[in-house]
Parts: sequence; C-alpha cells; structure tokens
Amino acid sequence: MQRIRKGDEVIVINGKDKGKKGTVTQVHRNGKVTVEGVNIYKKTVKPNPMVGQAGGIIDKNMPMDASNVMLVNPKTGKGGRIGFQIQDGKKVRVFKDGTLVGAKA
Repeated sequence: MQRIRKGDEVIVINGKDKGKKGTVTQVHRNGKVTVEGVNIYKKTVKPNPMVGQAGGIIDKNMPMDASNVMLVNPKTGKGGRIGFQIQDGKKVRVFKDGTLVGAKA
C-alpha cells in the first residue's frame, strides 16, 4: 500500500515550491509524484501543421520525488506523517496523531 495516492491533497516540504499545496494527479513507479500546479517548467514546442499544433512556450507539470511532499491533515491543515493500522481486517492509512486518512474534519 502506498503512502501517497492519486487524488490526495499534499503540501510541498522541500524545493523551489516549498509551502505550496496541490492535488496529486499521478503516481509514478519510480517513487515520483506529479502534483497539480507545482513544479511547473516552461517547454518550447515546434509547430506541427499536420496535427494542427501551434508552436510556442507551454507550461508543463513535471514529476517530483514523493519524499518532497507530505499529506495534508484535514484536522490541522498542515502536513502530517502517515502510518498504517489494521481496522476491521483491512489495512488503512492513519496520520500519526490518530486521524484516519480520508476522514473529513
């Protein structure tokens, strides 16, 4: 079971976008995550008339290491560490303060 999943609300704890919050849009197998609105790079694109693509500079979300993000605890609104517990025979993610991940405050 992964600590960070697609759709989780996370906060960046390291790097140039430190302090920004966003939603995880993709989790990669190599331990990286793509977060909406974070780690944006400018990419130049050549025009391709065969496809109808215009040239120019586009913004692109790039993946960042999962160790640089932390799940946002809805109880406190800050980043929180994650642990696992067995509840009703299922393995669930739990914040270290005891709050269940995915539970509303």
